[in-house]
Amino acid sequence: MLVKENDHGHQRISRIRTRVRICVFFVLKGGILESLLRQWDGEEVMIRFDHPTGAWIIIALHNTRLGIGTGGTRMKHYSGLQEALQDAMKLAESMSYKYAVADFPRGGAKAVIALPDDFDTQERLNLLRRYGKLVCQLGGLFETGPDVGTSPDDMDIISETGDPYIFCRTPAKGGAGDSGPATALGVFSGMQAACEQLFSDPSLEGKRVLVQGAGSVGKPLIRLLLEAGAEVLFTEIDEPAITHFRDKKGLKFIHPDKIFDTPCDIFAPCALGGILNKDTIPRLKCLAVAGGANNQLAEAADAERLWGRQVLYAPDYAINIGGAMAIIGIEAMGWSQTEADQKVKSVRQTLNHIFAIAKAEGINTDGAARRIARSRLFEE
Repeated sequence: MLVKENDHGHQRISRIRTRVRICVFFVLKGGILESLLRQWDGEEVMIRFDHPTGAWIIIALHNTRLGIGTGGTRMKHYSGLQEALQDAMKLAESMSYKYAVADFPRGGAKAVIALPDDFDTQERLNLLRRYGKLVCQLGGLFETGPDVGTSPDDMDIISETGDPYIFCRTPAKGGAGDSGPATALGVFSGMQAACEQLFSDPSLEGKRVLVQGAGSVGKPLIRLLLEAGAEVLFTEIDEPAITHFRDKKGLKFIHPDKIFDTPCDIFAPCALGGILNKDTIPRLKCLAVAGGANNQLAEAADAERLWGRQVLYAPDYAINIGGAMAIIGIEAMGWSQTEADQKVKSVRQTLNHIFAIAKAEGINTDGAARRIARSRLFEE
């Protein structure tokens, strides 16, 4: 097991039970993994190899100063362990900033289950149960819910061995269900803040919004936008989703290759991250970027590139906290659904604060958001 302590000593390393068998390989491909771990400013990385399936299980804890390490479980194919580790660490860091900028009492963490190319899908449920056992063995160091590649139904399976550290089970199993609608509500509220900044009016009526990805977040977001009177365009790669929104709902479909070249008021990335980079940002024809995807920027310099182009960027970790906030609030803090919805709408106030700092100090919005988060994560 790898243990990395930060300067504050807030992690509960002693709570890890000694019977947990976690393999960490420090030297691979010329020491690249060791270099990644040394450069990371997080607290702890745990890696286990699942022999029956050939999958790697990675749990990354970035900063637990504000509370228990909490983040989703992502399950997908990666090119190798290095890519999976990088993803886990980057996602865990995003969760730290997500909770901190909203002043929400949780620590940043993430889990990745990296599937091999020859993964036997018939072994999926047993893999989830073994993963749940690992989470349970950590004794509360890490709590998790669904992410890309997992669902509330999967949380039901994981909870068989991982209780009581699993969020977002189905209502039939006592959970709050899908977090997508709450994430969408937070994104919608963030769009209102963007409109207030751009047009001195939070209304989305008549605004042209391009939604990338019509899945668990994009679909309910499109519904909210239509109810608000926005003109909605969308892009997708899933044919049933394309048919539903283009042919049944009458929305204009934008080919994925054309999304950065399509004029709109707000571009809403709601798929995978890393899409805003030195090549795509110069092509943008929007006034603002405000979407639900994690890690939308390929690198930190992309926030300055957006700022330089006068594209208002709602930092993804500030705008997409709604799902995590609502589910944790309902399942761990006793919130009602009504109370959860009201808390999620506070995303609008958070972004107004970020935009005000950025404007007053002449810095990009990501820098403003990180300043707020770091004051809560690192300053005494």
